[in-house]
Amino acid sequence: ALEGIVLLKNDGGALPLSKSTVTSLGVVGFNANDATRLLGNYFGPPCATATPLQALQGYVKDTRFAAGCNAAACNVTAIPEAVRVASSADAVVLFMGLDQDQEREEVDRLDLTLPGKQQSLIESVASAAKKPVILVLLCGGPVDVSFAKTNPKIGAILWAGYPGEAGGMAIAQVLFGEHNPGEI
Repeated sequence: ALEGIVLLKNDGGALPLSKSTVTSLGVVGFNANDATRLLGNYFGPPCATATPLQALQGYVKDTRFAAGCNAAACNVTAIPEAVRVASSADAVVLFMGLDQDQEREEVDRLDLTLPGKQQSLIESVASAAKKPVILVLLCGGPVDVSFAKTNPKIGAILWAGYPGEAGGMAIAQVLFGEHNPGEI
């Protein structure tokens, strides 16, 4: 899981986060609190899985969560709740991307954009946050996040793929500098 995470952007030293200075953490995204989203579609029954949210709660006691969307399709949003969480935290991590409704055997995507209102959610949260946010992408295939690459309110972007049962902890370790991901 650690070796599969790729750093796509890290402007202004957004990463790593510091355990000593991040006293509150906002976690936003449907992919943050669903262990099945870490597995993709080639897996057996996992022994034990920690979601990214659970792993991050082990690093920052005051961790606040908002799903922001009902699923990767992101047709139903709770942007005001996500903005409230983002504006009240020292640091914000967004968990966006895809799920098996968009990418699996016998399913083809028509484009590379994030589905539904994910881009609007990301931009709203980034605008509300005190500091540039960190965007973590959970997806097997490529997605177009060029809007995030050029947005100064998005300080870092990680692509984590479908990192499996150890993925939640691996993502947390990368975010807090315990592992240095590859960069492209």
